[in-house]
Amino acid sequence: MSTGAIDKSAARRSFERAASSYDAAALLQREVGARLLERLDYVRLQPATVLDLGCGTGLALNDLCRRYRNARVIGLDFATGMLTRARRCGHWRNRPRALCADIDRLPLADNSVDLVFSNATLQWSNDLSACFSELYRVLRPKGLLMFTTFGPDTLIELRRAWAEADGGEHVVPFMDMHDIGDMLVRTRFADPVMDCERLTLTYSEVTDLMADMKSLGTQNRLHSRQRGLTGRERLRRMTAAYERQRQDGRLPSTWEVIYGQAWMAAEKVPAQQLTDQGVAIPVSAIGRRPMSG
Repeated sequence: MSTGAIDKSAARRSFERAASSYDAAALLQREVGARLLERLDYVRLQPATVLDLGCGTGLALNDLCRRYRNARVIGLDFATGMLTRARRCGHWRNRPRALCADIDRLPLADNSVDLVFSNATLQWSNDLSACFSELYRVLRPKGLLMFTTFGPDTLIELRRAWAEADGGEHVVPFMDMHDIGDMLVRTRFADPVMDCERLTLTYSEVTDLMADMKSLGTQNRLHSRQRGLTGRERLRRMTAAYERQRQDGRLPSTWEVIYGQAWMAAEKVPAQQLTDQGVAIPVSAIGRRPMSG
């Protein structure tokens, strides 16, 4: 097991506990999700089945149910507490179906989904290649995958502060945009398009950032994390290191947001026919706006 592997059981428990506090703390997740939804305005697709992969409390489900009124909309998450809230979304004529499952092992039939929408979820996969293979399996020909995830500069200030404090792993490792694009090609998705932007939240105190992460359920859940309570001295050293990064009276928290889009071909390409291809990475991004917290 790699040191960067996520303890899924611990992560699930964190999200269960955070179900009631998530919406109030999810400022960035809500904003990024809205930007991803905007991109659907430019897509010609009338899906019969839509999958919100990692739906959480359902921040995107109301829009997806409204946008695709005649579609079957499925909200998938591995935390039942989140799904309890998500299933209340939509309209009485078009409530989303709630499905409790791991994104790395989808209990869905082959060729059963037309659109996969996933906001701020793929970083919780322990094997993104396998996750993409699962999405390739369940998507129908001419189907679409649209997602956001986070890149390696995410929480870089917190990572630096902990590195000074004790050198241990306290932040989930995030993949580079180009590596994700290459992975989509190897999985046989067609025409992958990737871009990214950096958003910065700011805080008065380090404790405010840590409280937000607890409310979101995104605390350190790596298998390699140190068990037990964080020592007072290590926490003091981390806080002092983070304070040295203060700018204009505020503590920055950087999030590198990666946007991805890839289509299914009209016919699925057998693995043995896959050739070595490049990945096009356009600079353009839709609806970028400055953001601070």
